Amino acid sequence: EVQLQASGGGLVQAGGSLRLSCVASGFHFDDLAIGWFRQAPGKEREGLSYISATTGPYTFADSVKGRFTISRDAAKNTVYLQMDSLKPEDTAVYSCAADRIRARLRTGVPTYWGQGTQVTVSS
Repeated sequence: EVQLQASGGGLVQAGGSLRLSCVASGFHFDDLAIGWFRQAPGKEREGLSYISATTGPYTFADSVKGRFTISRDAAKNTVYLQMDSLKPEDTAVYSCAADRIRARLRTGVPTYWGQGTQVTVSS
């Protein structure tokens, strides 16, 4: 059974940093691409980035380019989202997801989802 466990959220002041972690289990880590999404209250879910063993990191959300960095540690079956220069508009529930088909992470319909972790950025 594929399981994704996200953690690392919290309350941070604008301009600060947080690092989210997504620990994966139940599958061979190199077989699936893993990505990060977020959803703010009253807004649609937004895909941010994904990473895989074959293609490396890909950040596609203009709203976070240059500030958020996705990375992976295969030894720990973990994908990270380093978030720098945080803004109040980054406040959302952040979730990780996985799929064998990378395009599904780009289009927002991945097969496997983890639970979210709340990130709150105060002004």
